[in-house]
Amino acid sequence: MRTPHPTLTPQELAIMKEVWQLEKATVRDVYEALRERRTIAYTTVMTMMKILEDKGYLKKTQVDRAYVYRPARPRQQVVGAMVRDFVDRVFDGAAGGLLLHLARDGSNAGRLSKEDRRRIKQLMQDADQVDGDKADGRQKE
Repeated sequence: MRTPHPTLTPQELAIMKEVWQLEKATVRDVYEALRERRTIAYTTVMTMMKILEDKGYLKKTQVDRAYVYRPARPRQQVVGAMVRDFVDRVFDGAAGGLLLHLARDGSNAGRLSKEDRRRIKQLMQDADQVDGDKADGRQKE
C-alpha cells in the first residue's frame, strides 16, 4: 500500500479550499462552487471528497439523506505541510533558498507588496531576537 503524500493534488486542494471557506459542505455545495470557475462533473467531486476523507483531510456526518463534510485538519496545518514538503524536495530543506528565489526572481517582483516585505522583515527581526535570547540563555515566555 502506498504511503499518503503530504501534498494535495491541485484538484484536491481546490476542493479543500472550498470546504475550508464554507466550514462544512455537501458534495453539491462544493460542486456548485467549483462549477462557477470551470467544468467539472458532480461524480468527480464526490469521488475526490471520498478520497480526501480516506486520506484524513475530511470528516463526514450524515444529515438527512446527504453527507456533510468538514475539514479534519486546519488549513494552516495542511498548507504548512505542503510548503515543508516543497522546500524539502526543491531546496533540500533550506527555507532560505526559497526566500532568496522569491526575492531574486524578477517575475515575482510585483507579487510581494510593500506590506508583504514589511511583514517578512518583521518576522526576520523577531527570529533574530529569539536567536539572540537563546544565545544569551534567556527564553521568551
